Amino acid sequence: MIPQMIAALYVQKRGCYSKLPDVDMWDEARDARGYAGPHPVVAHPPCARWCKLAGLVEARGGHKRGDDGGTFAAALAAVRRYGGVLEHPAHTRAWAAHDLTAPRGVGWQRDLWGGWVCEVSQVAYGHRARKRTWLYAVTAAPPALLWGEPEHEAVVGNGRNRGSTVVELMSARERSATPVDFRDALIAIAQGARNT
Repeated sequence: MIPQMIAALYVQKRGCYSKLPDVDMWDEARDARGYAGPHPVVAHPPCARWCKLAGLVEARGGHKRGDDGGTFAAALAAVRRYGGVLEHPAHTRAWAAHDLTAPRGVGWQRDLWGGWVCEVSQVAYGHRARKRTWLYAVTAAPPALLWGEPEHEAVVGNGRNRGSTVVELMSARERSATPVDFRDALIAIAQGARNT
């Protein structure tokens, strides 16, 4: 398959999408809410105001739950208009707020709008933590992904870290990073959207 240009929205400036020749990168400074096509997208909209810890984010920083400045809505609109895939943490409140169908079971499921939803665990792609993730894709037929994960999250450390989980021992940047193998799977989904 010949690589085709995709747009990576809401990504880190020096993250795993940087320096890829067939990726039009939209980092924070570029503001992906202004993306106007024409390429299929891989969207990673900010999740802090939608995730399970959104209440903590609101209490600490005063950022109201769900008030993301329209980033999730813009990412969803871009995926629906140009094809591609959007990823967000599993059980994100953004799904219900934007009338998306929550994934159930293993594998891809159709939603009411003609898209596809699923849940994957990024540990299957090399992340040190489970990092369960929901995907919403608009593509002709999404490819099979790695659906498995370990029975339980690994526990590491000794001394003062005894009993700490992998997530607690990771930096914020490492927790939010996308593994290269997962990035490649998302790019493949977006490139397949050309046939939608």
